[in-house]
Parts: sequence; C-alpha cells; structure tokens
Amino acid sequence: MSGVESFSWVVLGISLVAMAAILSNRISDRIRIPAPALFLIGAAVASDLVPGLASMKITTVQNIVTVALIMILFDGGIGIGWRRLRPNAGAVLWIGVAGTAVTAAGVAAFVHFVLGFGWQVALLLGTALSPTDPAVVFSVLGRREIVGRSGVLLEGEAGANDPVGIALMAVLISAAGLSGGEAVGHGLLEFVRQMAIGGAAGAAAGWLLLRLMRRMPLPSAALYPIRTLAFAGAVYGVATIAGGSGFLAVFVAGIVIGDANAPYKREIKRFHSAVASLAEVIAFVVLGLTISLRDLPKVDALWPGLLIAVVLTLLVRPLLVGLISLPIRLRLGERVFVLWAGLKGAVPILLGTFAFTAGIPGAERIYEIVFVVVAFSVIVQGSLAPTVAKWARVPMRSTDLEPWALGMRFREEPTGLRRYHVNPGSPADGQTIGDLSLGENLWISMINRDGQLVQVGRDTTLQAGDEILALADPAHAETDPAALFTNNTNHNEK
Repeated sequence: MSGVESFSWVVLGISLVAMAAILSNRISDRIRIPAPALFLIGAAVASDLVPGLASMKITTVQNIVTVALIMILFDGGIGIGWRRLRPNAGAVLWIGVAGTAVTAAGVAAFVHFVLGFGWQVALLLGTALSPTDPAVVFSVLGRREIVGRSGVLLEGEAGANDPVGIALMAVLISAAGLSGGEAVGHGLLEFVRQMAIGGAAGAAAGWLLLRLMRRMPLPSAALYPIRTLAFAGAVYGVATIAGGSGFLAVFVAGIVIGDANAPYKREIKRFHSAVASLAEVIAFVVLGLTISLRDLPKVDALWPGLLIAVVLTLLVRPLLVGLISLPIRLRLGERVFVLWAGLKGAVPILLGTFAFTAGIPGAERIYEIVFVVVAFSVIVQGSLAPTVAKWARVPMRSTDLEPWALGMRFREEPTGLRRYHVNPGSPADGQTIGDLSLGENLWISMINRDGQLVQVGRDTTLQAGDEILALADPAHAETDPAALFTNNTNHNEK
C-alpha cells in the first residue's frame, strides 16, 4: 500500500468518526444520555477492540486536550459575556473557587477514611473530581436553554472551576515531598499566584483584543475569527509562561469580548461555537482511547469508582457545595438543580492523566477510577437532569434552530438599531403598533414571531415572545421606550 493510499485510509477513518460523532447527537436527544458519554465510551470500546488505537502517548493526549480546553473555555467566556456575568460575578467566583475546594476536600476525606486510600492518592482523586462541566447537561437538555440566575451560575462555575481544579492539581503535584506545613504554605502561595496572574492577564488580553477587533481592519471577513482563535492561544501561552493559569486567562478574555460590539461579531461567535463543539468531541474521543474497559476489574477500579460517584453526587456536592452556596439567592428548585447538575466531564479525566506524568504509584488505578466516576456522572446524572429540572421548575426557553436569517452589512458601525423582546404582561403585549406610545423618533422595522417574519403595520398586534428590531433617530438616542416591552437587550447587532 502506497503512502498516499495509507494516508487516505486515515483521512477516511477520521472523517467517518467525525460524522458519527455529529450524528450521535440525534441519538443523544432520544435516549437522554449526553453525546459526550457516547464519545467517551465508544472510544474506550474501540481501544479495546483495536489495541493499536490506544498507542498514543499520555503527554500527547494531555497536549491535545489542553488545546481543546482552550477553545472550549474561550467560547464559554464569549457565551457568558461581562454584561450577563456582572450581576452574578461574586456568586460565580465564590462557588467556582470555594465549591471546588470543598468538593476536593470532601471526596479526599471519604476516599481516605472510608476506602482506606493513602492521603496522596485521596487528594489526587478529590482534586481531579472537583471540576464540573455544564456543557454535558446542556447537551442533555437539547434545545431548551436554562434562563435566569441558575443558568449563569452553572456556566460560570464550570468556566471558573476548570482552571481552579487544574491549578490545584498542579500545586498538589509540585508540593509532593514537602512537609505538612511547608506543603500547605507553598500550595496556597502558588495557587494565589496562578489565579492572580491568570485573571489579570485575561482581563488585559481581552481589553487588547477588543481594541484590535474594533480598530484594526483585515482584508478578508474570513480572517476575523481566525485572529481571535490565534489570540486565544497566545493568551494561554503568555499567561502560562508568566506563571499564571492560562485556562483562567482564556476564560476571562472571552468574557471581556463576549457581549461587546465589534465588526463581524456574529460570525466570530458562530465560528468559535463550532470550534468548541469540535474540540469537545476530540477531547472525549482522545481521552476515551486511553481507557481500557477490560482492565477495570483487574485494577479494582469499578466498585470504588461507583461508590465515590454515588457519594459525590448524593452527599458531597449537595451538603458541602450546598452549604457554601446558601448566601447565593436562589429559589429552592433552582438550588436543587444547580447542585444536581454539577456534572463531570473531560477535565477530571485530563487531571487523572497527571498521575501518570508525575510518576504517582498506582496511577493506572487512579485514572480508571476517575473514568468510572465521570461515566457515572455523565450517564446517570446527565440522563436524569431533564427530570430534575422539570421537577424543580427551573425556568427554560425553547431554542429551536432558526436556519434562515436576514441581515445587512455596513462599512461603519450603525447607530440607532435596537432590539426588544415583548414580555408577557408588558404594555406592548396584545397592543397594536399604532396604539403604542413610541414617539416620533422610533420605528419598528421587523418582527420575528416563533421563527416567522411578521409584516409590520399600524394594525399589527404584538404578542408575548415577539422579537422586535427598531430604528431610532440617532439625534434622539436618549429616548428609549424599553418599559413598553421590558427585559430588552439594547445593543447593536453586527
């Protein structure tokens, strides 16, 4: 077989796997098991059937998943945005840092005192299993989007505790061999340093990137998302080299540019969403290839992993994270759902690989236990997430796909373009456009109702749920009838 033909088989195989991964989302919608679980377990089965697939070096796996996490965290930051995060920034920071710490401590204590593991292994397992991944629960919920504070908390917690968990693992490994007091002091200092440098680097990088996006035009529209993609990698590299958390820097930079106006912003967001989706597939598939299902009984990982998973799900997170989250104002149903939806994903398995590279005794067993816990979390917790959300009456809204769009491009930033959503019970709900007190300087130009374009006229009656585009006279921009619609998102669309 020639080199070209051999490479063609590789290209064919990778393409078929990618197509199968995309189509698996349809299966996931039906069986209520998150698509990442299908990627993870499918890859693990494939590695057992074709041993050659599991020949990838662990450092190569770490590098691939690291790049994937950069893309995922950057897109996560863009999705949240500063305007949406700002009212909940304190709560997200608190639950992201303190919640990760108490989860790691609770799991470590159970593993040591109940299962009889040594403190080093217990702390490694607790730290590896502390980060959450709400992208998994969102894939289960399908086309329903969580609204309100609980949705922001879940997204923000995962974006914050991924860097925190990774930093804690790095600190734990670097402190190995030190005495108790010295290890604690070294660990705290190193953790604070990583968080401070990473956060500052991310904020500065986001500020710089936003100015580049606004003031440095490029010769092709296709280059704008490529620039932000390359910048995300550069942010991670600079922050890490400076001794900070590169993952936190990437997440913060995404938040800074998330809801800011910039040329080609919509295309940039769509591009990064697609890249993050691909990165998630790659991360779970690559991590799954490192798992041997047939070795689970050999290394005695199945039953300890299941026991840890049950305790983590039903005791550690509800009690410890629930206790520290009491100051956060949430309805009881929302609080229950947030505590249940702290699902595990790719980051815990990535952290488990550090046991190999650090030369920890029993690294294979640690890694397999982490896999069992993640598989339980994704399959059991994930499949029950819609039921828990319905029982807890968590507010959601349908996010059915809308493949058709209308738009216009401008050389300069348009002014006076506003978007409103008609809320139930608002003054505009059930009123005709002619009867609304819009003044003489605002004109409704487009109405989107349930994915359909509605013709605009004086006799057109507005309904709850309508999305409205309106033009305002720039000379009277201070006139804003937002109170007629309430809950408006007053920003320019690019």
